Amino acid sequence: MKSFLRLSLLVLFLSPLLLIVSSCNDEVLRTRTYQTRYPVIMKTAEFRAQAISLQSPSEMSVPGRIYVYGDYLFINEVNKGIHIVDNTNPSSPKFLNFISIPGNNDLAVSDNIMYADNYVDLLAFDITNPVTTHIVKRVEDVFPGHYTNRAAGLFLTYRDTIITEVMRDDQSGRGRMIDGFFNSAESKQSYGQGGSMARFTLMNRHLYTVDRSNLRLFNIDNSANPKFISTIGLGWGIETIFPYQNKLFIGSNTGMHIYDAANPAAPVKLSTYSHFTSCDPVVVSGDYAYVTLRSGTRCTMGSNVLEVLDIRDLKMPKLVKSFPMQNPHGLGLSGSNLFICEGAFGLKSFNAANVLNIGNEQLQHIKNIKATDVITGPRSLIVTGADGIYQYDYTNAGDLRQLSHLKISKPAL
Repeated sequence: MKSFLRLSLLVLFLSPLLLIVSSCNDEVLRTRTYQTRYPVIMKTAEFRAQAISLQSPSEMSVPGRIYVYGDYLFINEVNKGIHIVDNTNPSSPKFLNFISIPGNNDLAVSDNIMYADNYVDLLAFDITNPVTTHIVKRVEDVFPGHYTNRAAGLFLTYRDTIITEVMRDDQSGRGRMIDGFFNSAESKQSYGQGGSMARFTLMNRHLYTVDRSNLRLFNIDNSANPKFISTIGLGWGIETIFPYQNKLFIGSNTGMHIYDAANPAAPVKLSTYSHFTSCDPVVVSGDYAYVTLRSGTRCTMGSNVLEVLDIRDLKMPKLVKSFPMQNPHGLGLSGSNLFICEGAFGLKSFNAANVLNIGNEQLQHIKNIKATDVITGPRSLIVTGADGIYQYDYTNAGDLRQLSHLKISKPAL
């Protein structure tokens, strides 16, 4: 009996060890699913053959730049097209429709004509009746930065896709992929008042656009028939463009360029204000320009500050004051109030009556939103960010009251 008991205890003791040893040679399957992008070489004939179509309203997924025109908001869905939103009542904005425009990232509106990029082309749309928006003009090959081989008509783009990987854990504890496949829900493609991070702007019957290194000009005397004029090299790192009193203020990650556009078809460079490498949108009012500098993905050397520049002498802009910020992105001015988007840190409003003391005159800090850019619109303060588009009553800049929130939808995994 005692021998049997000892044997039973021994078996109970060894059984887990036997299981562990036997399982060491087993492989465990596991999966992971994620969204990514992959590069695609496309021919111009291929993308031009795709229909530029007006579709039923759809949810926002990755909103980009936004434009206010009349009663409407025009919201870029990065690389895919433009949402048209009826904003007659900012407390209850309504999606009207979606214009499918592959490769679209920027837009501007003038005289009921909306201009939008379509990879290497510029498109013009008649939006007199947003419900029946339709294309009226295509200007080809005006944004050649996409091309990898212009002579062959080839350019690089990206496609969004959802990938599921099946992994097998082996004895080493490391995973190795045994299968990978593209989800059938793959996207077909990869990828008037604008914000401070706009790359399209309008002034004096001309459309001005910037890319990473160039300024491009279009004559829009006939709004529905834009005509390309010329390209002006600006140097690398260009990010934003802001018009003010026949001047163009162009933000880059190394400084701010000022161009005199008194002759709108032939802007002349007046000066450059330089700073450390840092992301850089700019707005202007009166004798001062306001520049936000931030650290970030492409701005690793950047400071997080608001700079106030004296521009009374446009040929010699000078820094007069700098105020520390958390991670400032876009900004907007309305009267004596300045609004600054602080990225993941929210939105701040300041009394800008005394330009040399703005940083010490904070009126309000809304912390529970992600804020990238802001437009001081005629009916509301419009704030864009990673979690959607917010609108506020800004009658009192020290007591911003939320009117609405257009949320984004997450891609299904």
